[in-house]
Amino acid sequence: MYSLGFIGCGNMGGALAKSSVTMLGEQVAVFDPMAEKTAALEKEYGFISTTAEDIAANAEYVVMGVKPQNIESVMGALQSAFAKNPSLTIVSMAAGVSIDAVKRFAGGEYPVIRIMPNTPCMLGEGAVLYATEGVSEMQEKIFRLRLAGAGQFFKMDEKDIDAAGALSGCGPAYFYLFANGLAVGAEKLGIDRKTAVRLAAQTMLGAGKMLLQYEDPIDLKNKVCSPGGTTLAGVAALEEGSLEDVAASAVDAAYRRTLELKK
Repeated sequence: MYSLGFIGCGNMGGALAKSSVTMLGEQVAVFDPMAEKTAALEKEYGFISTTAEDIAANAEYVVMGVKPQNIESVMGALQSAFAKNPSLTIVSMAAGVSIDAVKRFAGGEYPVIRIMPNTPCMLGEGAVLYATEGVSEMQEKIFRLRLAGAGQFFKMDEKDIDAAGALSGCGPAYFYLFANGLAVGAEKLGIDRKTAVRLAAQTMLGAGKMLLQYEDPIDLKNKVCSPGGTTLAGVAALEEGSLEDVAASAVDAAYRRTLELKK
């Protein structure tokens, strides 16, 4: 048996596969229609490059990394292989595809973990949303241990995953756009592009770590702002441009689009 098997090794599937190497001794199998992807993973990390059928029949945790529009056909073709696997837990990262749909595609009442990771998983700093059905406490614990290198895990009701994912799944793009704006502002004042981007990145990294520790963004903002000071002037400009409203509307727009795609 493989400890983990990945069917589909694109950006997110490949990132999660790489995160599993932090758990020494795990046996990881990978498959992707583009053989060069699995060949690279095999060469760099020692993964086992094999077939989707082999993974479906012989991996304890089968991570489906295929696109939402393809998951039904891919899983349908693997139903007989799934049926041969006595230890199967299916992990699906297909956006907008419910646990009930995953079970239907797989052709059985298998334990299912639905996840929504984000791209910082590539660096071990991701946010992984997940919900479970038919999964024991021990199965859930092992799942989190084997993918612990991806970042932080957030368990929630499945009904909340799409809304939360509109923040964490899409959020890196929002932050990159904001970072670019900060960098452009510094460039206009004579700072070179490379330095400006690095300053924006490090500032956001540090601020993020403080936010994780202290949790209240408004309180932290107030602590940075001195009456009549420079930060307060900058914050006033952001408030004049309704930054908070714009950010909230981005999350809402991403969520509404998710609902549209589910139809």
